[in-house]
Amino acid sequence: MRTKQIYNPENAADFKNQLLIWSQQFDEVIWLDSNQYEQQYSSYDAILAVEAFTSIQTDYHDGFEKLKEYQTLANDWVFGYLTYDLKNDVEALKSQNTDGLEFPDLSFFQPKKIFLFKDNQIEIQYLKFVDDEIQTDLEDILNTQEVVTNPEENNIKIKLKIHKDEYFEKVNTLLNHIHSGDIYEANFCQEFYAENTQISPLETYNKLNAISKPPFAAFVKLYDKFGLSASPERYIKKEGQHLISQPIKGTAKRSLDKTEDNELKNNLIADEKERSENIMIVDLVRNDLSKTATKGSVKVEELCKIYTFDQVHQMISTVTSEVKPETHPVDILKSTFPMGSMTGAPKISAMKIIEKLEATKRGLYSGAIGYFTPENDFDFNVVIRTILYNATQKYVSYSVGGAITAKSDPLKEYEECLVKAKAMRTVLEN
Repeated sequence: MRTKQIYNPENAADFKNQLLIWSQQFDEVIWLDSNQYEQQYSSYDAILAVEAFTSIQTDYHDGFEKLKEYQTLANDWVFGYLTYDLKNDVEALKSQNTDGLEFPDLSFFQPKKIFLFKDNQIEIQYLKFVDDEIQTDLEDILNTQEVVTNPEENNIKIKLKIHKDEYFEKVNTLLNHIHSGDIYEANFCQEFYAENTQISPLETYNKLNAISKPPFAAFVKLYDKFGLSASPERYIKKEGQHLISQPIKGTAKRSLDKTEDNELKNNLIADEKERSENIMIVDLVRNDLSKTATKGSVKVEELCKIYTFDQVHQMISTVTSEVKPETHPVDILKSTFPMGSMTGAPKISAMKIIEKLEATKRGLYSGAIGYFTPENDFDFNVVIRTILYNATQKYVSYSVGGAITAKSDPLKEYEECLVKAKAMRTVLEN
């Protein structure tokens, strides 16, 4: 099926940059980068997949069933994304809010060419019929020069879909739902956008990634649609029969002052509201994983552990389970989608309420980007801290959200959104 070759670059970081620039000639590109972040469940440091041999793009109608059929037939590496709106395939839900981005609900491709980075070594995997291109591609990559552009003044004018007063009103509506017992928690999101705007996707991604250096970064180019993601969050990973889900709930900003930074971190550890948010979602994830788990295999390995990133401290829990060997990987995704950290609890009630209150269709935001292996394993991130771009429509967008619980203060929630949006705004507005 594939020809494999090991390549040892003189400098892995330089090779990464050259490889990414080289990849831009293709219509289908997915780059996943852990940014060398120390983590327990890592298979690769980075992966590049380019040039579709086969592909699937569809709306949410029977989306998971179509993906299941495609992934089974391909029986190979496939890379792509799931948008949040595939919720409508799983439950009797709708997405009727405005959509400036117009991404397909689901898009995957089987790449002709793959580069797998692990410990300064790169495994190159090409489909047999293009394996005669490995050497010339390597030479081209090594001869790729960084394109130096004159940084023009960015005239990007970021607009809000929901203004501050309206945001407070909507959060208060959510709090009424919580106090009435309709839900315990909801992840409420808002979009920031710019119209008639052109950006350089790779340059924008590189700047965003440099600010945050997150463990689940992704650069997605599918024709004229781009996802530039600095995500710190894993949605779900499958290794053999073992599943790992790592929801994030709880965010605190960083400080350059070491003492103050430690204080911010300790305040997050002790924050009752943030802990209760996290624990509610852990319960939800346990419930989701139990749908495919072998009896008694669902375990909470880490509860409310603090992980530190360049921009923020985050509270992350790790929930694991075992599945039967015959369980189809796409059925696992379908039974856990959308991820609890981006919906709320109970999940379906929360999704119905936030659909009414949010002003835009989420699309790829709060969906997932990742891959399946030929062995039926997979790994997917949560699409947060991400700039989305439709080059044809000249529409740029990023969204941020926060978990609203009974203890939420609308002003603090609003401020948390601004902390999460900071890196994306900085990159777009210079």
